This record gives sequence, C-alpha cells and structure tokens, in this order.
Amino acid sequence: MTYLLDTHYILWAIAETKMIPARVKTVLTDPKNTILVSAISFWEIALKFRLGKLKLDGVRPEGIPLLCEQMGFVCIPLTAAVSSGYHQLTEDYHKDPFDRMLIWQAIVNNYILVSSDKEVKKYSHAGLKIL
Repeated sequence: MTYLLDTHYILWAIAETKMIPARVKTVLTDPKNTILVSAISFWEIALKFRLGKLKLDGVRPEGIPLLCEQMGFVCIPLTAAVSSGYHQLTEDYHKDPFDRMLIWQAIVNNYILVSSDKEVKKYSHAGLKIL
C-alpha cells in the first residue's frame, strides 16, 4: 500500500514518536508499505518555521527531507499535473491550503492519507482514503 503523510505525522516521526498511534506505527514500519512525504509538507514546515509558528529542536527545515529519507520515507514533488487540477476539489471543508493540496494529491494519485485531522475525513466522499 502507498501512504502519504500529513505534515504533523512527519514532525511526530522526527521528534515525538509517542504521539503516533500504534496502528499507524505498524503501517509506517511495515516494509511492504511505501510511505510518501510531499514537497507540500516541506514548504509548510519552512513557512511556519520562518514565521515563528514552528520550533524545531536541533534541525532546520532544509534538514528534514534527509531525515525523512533516513527513516525510509520517499520524498515526492508536487507535479504540475496535480497542482493544475486542484480546482476540481470544490468542497471547502478544510480551510488550510497545505492540507487541501495534500488531500488533492492523495485523491489524484490514489494514496492513503495518514492524518489525525478530523476535517480531512469530510473528503472521503470525494475519493480520499484515510488512515
């Protein structure tokens, strides 16, 4: 199976693994699964870090992709094809543009989105699969 991590799961995997539920840890550590991290999340982390809304202990935003790769996660880009089709996600249940783009990226590519955000679940009728 192929899973796409929401940004908070990336941060938890790096610094606060106790926040990750056991069933999600099982998925993340199963070698049969592919765990993806989107460039969207790296952009969100960098922006929140610059604005002072996110503190990172001992790491800078530009070091996070390497940490993700060291954990066995696969870093993926936001492609022109995916981003240009974003207008098709017409429901505005979630106001955060980063989360909405991750939702869209997961729907278009048939990824399972790993998120604890309750607003994300409202997109299941649009084809979003959620863990």
